[in-house]
Amino acid sequence: MWTDADRPDEDRLPLHPETLAIRAGRDDSETALAPSLHPSSTFLTPSVEDGRRMSTDPTEAYYYTRNGNPTIAAFEDAMAALEGAECARAFASGMGALSGVVLGLCSAGDHVVAQRQLYSGTHLLLQAHCPRLGIDVTFVDGTEPGAFAAAVRPGKTVLVVAETPANPRLDLVDLDEIGALRGPVTVVDSTFAPPLVQRPIEHGVDLSLHSATKAIAGHNDATLGVVSGTRELLSWLWSFAVLQGANASPFDAMNGLRGLRTLAVRLERQTATAQRLAEALEGHPGVSDVRYPGLDSHPQHDLAKRQMTMTGGLLTFEVAGGAEAGARFVSSTRVAQLAPSLGGPETLVTHPESTTHVALTPEERDVAAIGPGTIRVSVGLEHPDDVVADFFQALQVASG
Repeated sequence: MWTDADRPDEDRLPLHPETLAIRAGRDDSETALAPSLHPSSTFLTPSVEDGRRMSTDPTEAYYYTRNGNPTIAAFEDAMAALEGAECARAFASGMGALSGVVLGLCSAGDHVVAQRQLYSGTHLLLQAHCPRLGIDVTFVDGTEPGAFAAAVRPGKTVLVVAETPANPRLDLVDLDEIGALRGPVTVVDSTFAPPLVQRPIEHGVDLSLHSATKAIAGHNDATLGVVSGTRELLSWLWSFAVLQGANASPFDAMNGLRGLRTLAVRLERQTATAQRLAEALEGHPGVSDVRYPGLDSHPQHDLAKRQMTMTGGLLTFEVAGGAEAGARFVSSTRVAQLAPSLGGPETLVTHPESTTHVALTPEERDVAAIGPGTIRVSVGLEHPDDVVADFFQALQVASG
C-alpha cells in the first residue's frame, strides 16, 4: 500500500511518468519481470502478538487479503507513484472505490457537494442512497467557475466530488479550483484521464480515483478500482474498506500492473486516432455535434490544454436524426463494437441513453445533454483509416 517515498532523495531518480509506469510496483517481484501473483486469501501468522499487529496495520500485505495482499500492494504502490501520492488503496471496482470514499468519510448529517455531470452510477449513489443514510448532497454545474466553492457549507460539507473529463460528454472541471477548496475532502474521478494524462493531486486535490477496469488495466480483463492520496486519509479509508469488503482480487491487480506497463503507448495511439476521428466527424453532415477536448470547438479546450498532457481516447458525438438514427449507427459499425466499457484495445461505441445512463430520468438526461442520438466512443488501437472508414459507412446507414 505504501510507496518508497521515505527513501533518501539520493536513492531515487526523478523519473518521467512513462518510465514510472514500467518501473513502479516491482518491490516484491525479485528477479521476475512479470508481476508476481499471490492468489492466497490467507497467510500464516507467526505469533499471537504478530497477529494483533498485522490485523490493524494498513501496510501489512501478508495477513489476510481483504486487509492487504502482496500483488495488490504492488499495484497500489505503482498507482501511488504515478499519481504523485503517498499511498493508494485498490478496490474491486471503480464504484467500490467511490462508495468506499463516500461512505468511509461521510456520516448522517454530513453534506456533500458534487457536480451534475457524472457517471450515472456515481449520480445514483449520491442522489438515491446518500439521502437514505442521512447524507445531504448538493449538485452543481461543474463547468461553472466558482460553483463548487459557492455550494460548500463551512463546518458541514465533508466531501466534494468531481469527475473530469465527465462521462459521457467530456465536460471538464478546473482542477486548480477543486484543489484550492479548504475544509472538505476533495476527490476527483479521473477515469477518463489516467495519471499520464492528468494528476489531480498535483493541483491540490486530496484524493484521485479511477475505475482501473478501463484504460489503466486496458485489456477488458480486470475489474478494479483505486484511490490515491495521503497516508492519513488512506489509513482512515482502509479501516472502512476492510469492513466494506470491496477489495481488489490479486489476479485483477496483477492485470492492472500489466496494463500500466503499456499505458503510455496505448494512450498516445488512442489520442492520435481520437483526434483524427473527431475532426472527421465534425465535418460530416450526419453528425450534429462533436465533443472532444482536443477540438477547438470544445467549450473548455483551453482548460484541456492547461491541465491535460494529452486529450485521450474518448469522444462523444450526436447522430443527426435522433433515436432511430443512433440505434442504426451502433448496429452498423463493423470495426467498432457495441459495449458499455472503455479504455481497451478495441474501439467501442456506447449508446448512453439506453446503457450507461439509462437509470437517469429523461429530465436528468436533458440536464446532462444526453440525447437519443448521443454516441460515446472509446477509441482503440486499430488503424485510424479503418476506424474513420467504419464510422463513415455506419453514418451512411444511419441516415437512412
